[in-house]
Amino acid sequence: MAYKDYYNVLGVTRGASDADIKSAYRKLAKQYHPDKNQGDEKAAERFKEIGEAYAVLSDPEKRKLYDQFGHTGQVPPGYGDAGNFTGDFAGFDPSQFSDFFQGLFGMGGRRGGFQGGSFQGGAVNLEDLLGGIGGTQGRRFVQNVEGELQVTLQEAFTGSDEVINVDGKRLALRVPAGTRDGARLRLAGQAPGGGDVLLTIRVLEDARFDLEGDDLLTTVDVPAPVAALGGSVTVPTLGGNVTLTVPPGSSGGRRMRLRGQGWPRRDGTRGDLYVRLNLTVPRDLTDEERELYRKLRDLRS
Repeated sequence: MAYKDYYNVLGVTRGASDADIKSAYRKLAKQYHPDKNQGDEKAAERFKEIGEAYAVLSDPEKRKLYDQFGHTGQVPPGYGDAGNFTGDFAGFDPSQFSDFFQGLFGMGGRRGGFQGGSFQGGAVNLEDLLGGIGGTQGRRFVQNVEGELQVTLQEAFTGSDEVINVDGKRLALRVPAGTRDGARLRLAGQAPGGGDVLLTIRVLEDARFDLEGDDLLTTVDVPAPVAALGGSVTVPTLGGNVTLTVPPGSSGGRRMRLRGQGWPRRDGTRGDLYVRLNLTVPRDLTDEERELYRKLRDLRS
């Protein structure tokens, strides 16, 4: 697995604050979002890479481990032999930092990583583990495998079919529509030796929307004349574009509600979408437009 400098991916320094990392992610995610780059495979790969970097650097524990080990691209000393290795590595995603662990646990799918249940603290003997998974000693080692699967906000909203790879075995699964960040999926009996695969779903942030409870928030640009006189604008939603009627005299920052355009609920209903109006003026004016704006300014002065 080729080493990736996640700081470089997001264009931030290693000392960047959480706010700087989030801001950089949102800017890049918006630039490379599939909706804006349809058919562009390079942009799609860049979008996934940006999401992968943010998933690590936005998590304090993962960032700490990445800063300690990830920037060298090396497995910590003593972790690559057949002895014991100990320590509390809860939350450590071996697939992101080591080809050795990737081969052992079969990190699979396009966005995610897996770790053995014994990584949750304590110690495990690597010889026994390899023997149980398929080594020459033939010892059976049954354990659960835990991992994370990253999905976009759009995929979490509509649901998505995923394929992951665990110890060389391809497993198909369905992420249900309306899945929340942190939701857990169990694939019973699919781990090496007959254990379970336990997946935690991580929903990537979307530069277009914020999710607050059951409601979504977005911002749309509204030309100043439309805000003044009233009119309609196109609003993106996770279910497709809709038309919003802007009342006359609307000011910048005004929030309008589109009922039933928010996040799916278990009872089959949906939350609301709140739209913040961002007033815009043209940078380049025609002579006629300039004259009209001049007259308007004189009338209001």
